[in-house]
Amino acid sequence: MFRILKRRPKKVETPPQSPQLSEQTNMPHIVKSFENELEEIAAKIANMGGLAERQLTKAMESVIRRDSELANVVIAGDKEIDAIEQEVEDLSIRLLALRQPMANDLREAISAIKITSDLERVGDFAKNISKRALVLNAGEPVKLSPGLSEIGRLALSQLHNVLDSYGRRDADLAIDVWSRDEQIDDLYNSIFRELLTYMMEDPRTIGLCTHLLFIAKNIERIGDHVTNIAETIHYVIVGERLTDERPKSDSTSSASLPEVTS
Repeated sequence: MFRILKRRPKKVETPPQSPQLSEQTNMPHIVKSFENELEEIAAKIANMGGLAERQLTKAMESVIRRDSELANVVIAGDKEIDAIEQEVEDLSIRLLALRQPMANDLREAISAIKITSDLERVGDFAKNISKRALVLNAGEPVKLSPGLSEIGRLALSQLHNVLDSYGRRDADLAIDVWSRDEQIDDLYNSIFRELLTYMMEDPRTIGLCTHLLFIAKNIERIGDHVTNIAETIHYVIVGERLTDERPKSDSTSSASLPEVTS
């Protein structure tokens, strides 16, 4: 007798999914995750900018109002700005290493490190102003130069506008901030000459005027870092660097001593 052998059905193997198809399937998830990381970095920069703005406001108030308690608040608050800078740097480096962004996304990641570095310096100068305020507040009340309040107000306005240009991705506003740095330099030159005249007329004011000069110089340097941020923002948005010569009017390094009339 013959036995009837049943044929086993052939096992149909599912072909492996190609790497390209797998990447395409995961692409929406990858893109979304990448966008979230960029948004997180941008949010931290906005938070850091807001802190720097408040630090500068309080530092100037500590000088004008002779408020030593407020000055100490500014000095202690500088650590928070430093911490955010480190967070943004770590996130940006991780994004560059794992995502390998191209074009505009690459500019966003690199610029985040540069912007936070400048904002960290703004925070440092605000802290330095507050330290000078503590010294001034320990002495007799003095009449401050109106120019000191004005240069502080102008630097604060420039900082606010450059942060606004970053949040709105407004290249025109960034250029406007960049072009106005000369106004801060002009005010600093005026304060420098005024205080120098006071010191020559009355040597007893040298110590006081020196602290006021350092405060004015710190504000002038804040203006320089705000200008750096404006240049970086323009590069992120437009993809090209500003090629015009940066407007500068700080002439104190070559200023001659004013004549004192007896």
